[in-house]
Amino acid sequence: MDYIDYYKALGITKSATEAEIKKAYRKLARKYHPDLNPNDKEAEKKFKEINEANEVLSNPDNRKKYDKYGKDWKHADEFEKAGYDPNQQQYSRQQQGGNQSYSDFGGDFAGGDFSDFFNSMYGSAGRGSRGQAKYRGQDFNAELQLDLAAAYTTHKQNLIVNGKNIRITIPAGVENGQIIKIPNHGAPGANGGPNGDLYITFLIDNNSDFKREGNNLYADVDLDLYTAILGGEIYVNTFDGKVKIKVAPETQPGTKVKLKGKGFPVYKKDNQFGDLYITYTLKIPTNLSAKEKELFQELAKLRNHE
Repeated sequence: MDYIDYYKALGITKSATEAEIKKAYRKLARKYHPDLNPNDKEAEKKFKEINEANEVLSNPDNRKKYDKYGKDWKHADEFEKAGYDPNQQQYSRQQQGGNQSYSDFGGDFAGGDFSDFFNSMYGSAGRGSRGQAKYRGQDFNAELQLDLAAAYTTHKQNLIVNGKNIRITIPAGVENGQIIKIPNHGAPGANGGPNGDLYITFLIDNNSDFKREGNNLYADVDLDLYTAILGGEIYVNTFDGKVKIKVAPETQPGTKVKLKGKGFPVYKKDNQFGDLYITYTLKIPTNLSAKEKELFQELAKLRNHE
């Protein structure tokens, strides 16, 4: 595989923000995902390229190194220790024993069956050197979709990442767009180096009647005319089942009520919950009988004579 221009792969410029990088990656990842393009080798190749590009550009430190050293960014620390100037293609100082050759820091970085990013991680960097340096494995990124009800409870789920089955525990209260790290579940390191990490981005689908803002939930509740006027008791839905609440007489439409502790779980805080805020909407009766209309007319006359 030829050298990959990571910015070009994601269709962004070098001035792109972290949010723009993330947005571009998500859009392309969905477009070229293998599940949507079965037996499409070009789509598979493109999917790998954009994942590789995202691995580097979504990490501020790696992006800075890539911007400076290009395809050889993985060796930035070694280059800088040796005083290597990428703009002049030479070293600015001498080491003991004479000038240090370019090959001492990885030899031939080009060619092979993989891009230079993978060459630098999986062994080609060791050719021509006196000792093979240890390199940390590539980090993996994955997206996991949950519905809001599933995010309400702590549960376990199986993931297949790079052909491996991984069982993870998802804490209650995880938020849409939240990223968690699973250490040592990325690519294996080279020459005995440590494994990379797995970063999972959660995409929460809300198909419920609740609106979520942080740990609080919001919902509209219909109130019939008679209960609104006379008061009474009603049952409202929560993620923890139905609860009974009292309605004060002469409750007006738009009245808001807070149900403390009936919101969403606080992430990684046992037995801590946000609140549920309900807003009453007035439900006007329909299909009135003749008697009901007569009674409403009497009520109207009473109100008009006051």
